[in-house]
Amino acid sequence: MSKILVIGAQGQVGTSLVQQLDQQGHQVVKASRQAATAADQVQLDLVSGAGLAQAFQGVQAAFLMAPPGHVNQHELLMPAVDAARAAGVHKLVLMSALGADADEAAPLRRAELHLQASGLAWNVVRPNWFMQNFHTFWLGGIREHGRIFLPLGQARGSFIDTRDIAAVAAELLVSARFDGQAFDLTGSESLDHDEVAAILAQVTGRDIRYQDITPEAMREGLLQAGLPPAYADFMLLILSYFKAGYAAHTTEAVRTVTGQAPRSFAAYAQEFKQAWMV
Repeated sequence: MSKILVIGAQGQVGTSLVQQLDQQGHQVVKASRQAATAADQVQLDLVSGAGLAQAFQGVQAAFLMAPPGHVNQHELLMPAVDAARAAGVHKLVLMSALGADADEAAPLRRAELHLQASGLAWNVVRPNWFMQNFHTFWLGGIREHGRIFLPLGQARGSFIDTRDIAAVAAELLVSARFDGQAFDLTGSESLDHDEVAAILAQVTGRDIRYQDITPEAMREGLLQAGLPPAYADFMLLILSYFKAGYAAHTTEAVRTVTGQAPRSFAAYAQEFKQAWMV
């Protein structure tokens, strides 16, 4: 049994990862910015660095991801890699993002390269856009207007369920079979947003459609939702990559690592259909 630190334990991927590692019998330490209230929790703020040295004490492996809302991911992640090495951690699994390796100067790519040069056993997972975005970030438009409002044209995406990302991370954290490898994680099918909307409409019985909007309208919506301007601009940038077709391809990485096929979008939609009901 390993002692494993999960950074971002309250997020979509982290919550599922903690559950899966618990079920496998591992000792899990959950890190978040909130004050620790239980023995299996630790307070860690990657933005300020508070709690960094303490979080990795006695840990054999750790799952590392940048907190959302920040565009300088390398400045937050690289000190965590260094702290893990100093504490004697054996293995780090870093969650990056699909396409991060296309630009050596990109913040997430800089963090990946720093990890690879650290001397630690490592893996990098680069997931595509989450299925769960449709019942979190894009939920308001679907529930209130029956519309998916995004500036993506007819571009396709191989959306992935966050639980499949967690399953890959759980295996990589406890196994050395794939050490030193990076994995692009996708679902098994590539859908445009008209097809996504049709699936949501079918499972809910509602009139749900996709509506293409301008990047300017998207930015205004992001700002109204409380995103900092710099992060809103970052979101528009990565949405532009989606529109350009960079999120359309599929890989076999989930099956390669876990032995199981990734969940389909239809299965995800059926399971979470109550989220989109009025």
